Amino acid sequence: MISKTKHLAAALAVTVGLGSAVGCDTSPPGGQKTERWVTTENTTVPIDWNKVNEAYKQAQGPEDLEKRVNEIYEGDEIISIAVKDVDEKNQVVTGFFDKNTNGSVDDGEKIFTIQREITGEGQAQVQTVGYGPYYGYHSPFFSIVSGMVVGSMLANALTPGYRPVYVRGYTTPPSRVGQLSQSRSAYRAANPSQFQRSKSGRTYNRPSTTTRPTGRVGGGRFGGGRFGLQRAGRTVRPARLTA
Repeated sequence: MISKTKHLAAALAVTVGLGSAVGCDTSPPGGQKTERWVTTENTTVPIDWNKVNEAYKQAQGPEDLEKRVNEIYEGDEIISIAVKDVDEKNQVVTGFFDKNTNGSVDDGEKIFTIQREITGEGQAQVQTVGYGPYYGYHSPFFSIVSGMVVGSMLANALTPGYRPVYVRGYTTPPSRVGQLSQSRSAYRAANPSQFQRSKSGRTYNRPSTTTRPTGRVGGGRFGGGRFGLQRAGRTVRPARLTA
């Protein structure tokens, strides 16, 4: 009898574990279905792209940008940043998960790029594109002009006689990851209402009946807003409502 009880308990534990890992639907028969997405190591945390684009516009430099981006991201991983001035007009910023902690963007680590191009005197255009689990997000090009309130990372590029600063490139050093983690933890503690998190530190989303998703990634939601919407891997501008 004791042996059978132990086997039954073990089988039950495996069943519960599998159910929680895949986010089983526990809706009552005939009732309204509620989606509940739990973030685990094999799923993807939503990213608010509007805030990421705004962070780039307001950044004072690469270190300020990586700090801002990690405050926006609600997952457990740290997002590293690589900045490269391709030439005098073009700059590419890459966000990536430095999984092997070697301080470089390797295959499968890239999650987004921000491309900036100087289009004329005191003018530039910027576009953000998602990669990997965030593939399919493309913001429209948005314009930056002299006189706008932007951080020095963009403002300097719009000044006459500007010379690229990051020709050799900047990448978040592995030694800075711990500092970014501590800084983000302090930010989350100071702004608890912005983060809906479980006791284990993992992110939970709200039921679909209380939110209106603009797109899906890995079963979750991410923002599109005025910077673009995901529709079958391409940008679709929202339709204007008429009376």
